[in-house]
Amino acid sequence: MEAQGFAQFIPLILIFVIFYFFLIRPQQKRVKDHKAMVESLKRGDEVITSGGIIGTVDRVLEDDRIEVLINSDIKVQVIKSTITSLLKKEEVKK
Repeated sequence: MEAQGFAQFIPLILIFVIFYFFLIRPQQKRVKDHKAMVESLKRGDEVITSGGIIGTVDRVLEDDRIEVLINSDIKVQVIKSTITSLLKKEEVKK
């Protein structure tokens, strides 16, 4: 009788395992990779913000902000976590 009760929970356990490996674990990896990328930002890196602005890191400030150079004389301060990606030098088309 107890084996029959346990057998009812097997599909639920399988669904949880599938969710873990296909949804939870990859999301945790993306968050970890993004955090590492943000922490490694340095002057001269070309970045894209979540607002779609492409610029070059001019200064890394101490309180979770960076100064991004958009044009030769336009600088904006953005929160580090809003940086969505780091552009490689060969990806930038001028």
